[in-house]
Amino acid sequence: MVNFNEIKTYLSFIIDNEYFAVNVSKVLEVLQSQKITRVPNVSNDIKGVINFRGEIIPVFEMRTRFGLPDRALDDKYVIIVLEITSKNTKSVIGAIANRVKDVITIENNDIMAVPKMNTKINVDLITGIIKLKDDFIMMLDVDKMFSEQELEVLSQMVSEKQQ
Repeated sequence: MVNFNEIKTYLSFIIDNEYFAVNVSKVLEVLQSQKITRVPNVSNDIKGVINFRGEIIPVFEMRTRFGLPDRALDDKYVIIVLEITSKNTKSVIGAIANRVKDVITIENNDIMAVPKMNTKINVDLITGIIKLKDDFIMMLDVDKMFSEQELEVLSQMVSEKQQ
């Protein structure tokens, strides 16, 4: 008999032909390509800001964050709007991915440990890996994507843009 407390639902998506997934409880919405307003003097992985439900939120390029090659300017993309929790502070950010793949349900015991490896992807952000058919999907911990300092900078950037 399946223990439903051990089953979680994830949103899977693709970045540079690699599969990733985040817990759906962290996903607020998936937006189609839209105009991103650039903000000067921010890190390379921050592409700018967008209006999300009347609030200005920062948008970052996950390829840059993971050390993957840049996306071509004419490539289609989606923005996954995520809620990040860090030290009891919640932040809303947009994350650029090539496309959403699927919503998947996974049993906790199907998630394998991340092997120690020298890789271009920051494995601190990966909580585990699952094998689904012929693909490996890296499970992301979005709460670890940004340091406290980065979240503070993002918060200040959004505050300045709203004024």
